[in-house]
Amino acid sequence: MGIVLPSTPSGSYNSLKIAGLVSEPSQGTNMKKTFITGGLALLIGLGLGLVILRVVGFEPRDRSPGLWIKGEVVTTPVTDWAFTDQFETVKVETRTWYLIPHSVTTFCATYDGHLYLTSTYVQGGQYPHGRYWNRNVVRDPRVRLKIGDQIFESTLMLVTDDSEKDAVLQRKMEKYPDWKNPGADKVHTLRVLPR
Repeated sequence: MGIVLPSTPSGSYNSLKIAGLVSEPSQGTNMKKTFITGGLALLIGLGLGLVILRVVGFEPRDRSPGLWIKGEVVTTPVTDWAFTDQFETVKVETRTWYLIPHSVTTFCATYDGHLYLTSTYVQGGQYPHGRYWNRNVVRDPRVRLKIGDQIFESTLMLVTDDSEKDAVLQRKMEKYPDWKNPGADKVHTLRVLPR
């Protein structure tokens, strides 16, 4: 013997429900669908927001960090960075492990035609801890520098030679006469190299 279904008009959902062959979705199923829909909407919104920020940029301002920096990318190698002496600060875009850039504003100085950035740990601390952008540079030294309206794709290298570091700090004090040197052990110097 087989199961005998009540005779119903074709496509009659209510008749099948009465016969117990179809049931209403449970409340748990509805909640799961709501969470999935809400989560997808949130991800799409975040993705769209990041695309918009990527297009328009979100540069650092003074001491507040940013994301992407915008400008004209310079492709010719720089042989003398002395032109940067006219700029008070530079913007540095670093690469994060989660693929969204982190950018900051910092001071720069030139010495012997090379460009140097500094990161000061006034309260002390060990490099690179205490500065998120420094940790990013240690993990991946490739950076983008914004000087004026131009972008320079570069690599940063920590200066470990004391005589080179002292010479750069002397040039920094000449460029920024109001800057008080907290001591060579609290100022970390990074040399800009071509990528």
